Amino acid sequence: MKKEFQIGKRTIGENHPVFCVAEMSGNHLKDYGRAVEIIHAAKEAGADAVKLQTYTADSLSLNCDNEYFQIHGGLWDGMTEYKLYEEASTPWEWQPKLKALAESLGMECFSSPFDAASVEFMKDCDMPAYKVASYEINDIPLIRKIAALHKPVILATGIAHLEDIERAMRVCREEGNDEVMLLKCVSAYPTPYEDINLSMIPTLAKTFDCLAGLSDHSMGSAVAVGAVPLGIRMVEKHLTLRRADGGPDGAFSMEPEEFREMVEHIRIVEKALGVSAYALTEKQEKERSGSRSLFVVRDIRAGEKLTPENIRSIRPGHGLHTMYYEEVLGKTAQQDIERGTPLAWGMFR
Repeated sequence: MKKEFQIGKRTIGENHPVFCVAEMSGNHLKDYGRAVEIIHAAKEAGADAVKLQTYTADSLSLNCDNEYFQIHGGLWDGMTEYKLYEEASTPWEWQPKLKALAESLGMECFSSPFDAASVEFMKDCDMPAYKVASYEINDIPLIRKIAALHKPVILATGIAHLEDIERAMRVCREEGNDEVMLLKCVSAYPTPYEDINLSMIPTLAKTFDCLAGLSDHSMGSAVAVGAVPLGIRMVEKHLTLRRADGGPDGAFSMEPEEFREMVEHIRIVEKALGVSAYALTEKQEKERSGSRSLFVVRDIRAGEKLTPENIRSIRPGHGLHTMYYEEVLGKTAQQDIERGTPLAWGMFR
């Protein structure tokens, strides 16, 4: 798989900044004006992209109240699958306008399709990437249709067994699509920290020879920032205006100030990671002058011996290297040497 590719105007890859994605999901609360506000908030918070979800309740589930479609426990306890998706879906007629708005603000906008019709809709919208939600990773016909478009494919792995990932990746390769990223995620809302297993991120990248990222449903930004040294090239977090406003995803979404802080910390960590080669920066090289060296600490007369009483290893680093300390002890001064003078070759024999 490629280790570098484009999502719109953004380059995603090992030597490029982490791609920070704000997931709107159902946080628009069926209010177009609020959806617009979220996109502006994403821009102000430093997001590189906004992600939507393209589905209808009918494309995801069945309007049925029997036990198979009831949700038990968690945020959506007591709802049916169909009712949840009805409430959370983003009207399709909004999506081209939201994409245009995001792009006018300098961000990318893409979506998650959930059936063949939504893939075609996204194609007509000229969306720059396709994210496959983790519950769809076993929908091979859907993945094949997406991969055949030869746009970047982002596969979430939240509920995937190893063979599910292998099968999905194989389908992408069969369709000639090598622009694939795997996202580590946990399909729990919010995700307990002890279930996240960030250590799996390098394993995903190595096992499948691809870029890896993080779709994080935990509270706060610590997990996302902590994943940066593990090599993520993308991080996705849900964004709302205020958690108190409610909505299907509101309880585990970030508020704009939190998203901004996360992005700022990610950028700090990126700078701090630097390179793995052992080398000092220019500033560090200058600072070496503050290191220890051999100095004369008591006036020495010509003909007098160098002893532990008149030479010592002290800061700064203008004298002989301290490795010569044992060698110079007992040598005879060839001249008077004043206290505070850096010891140098030629001053003794």
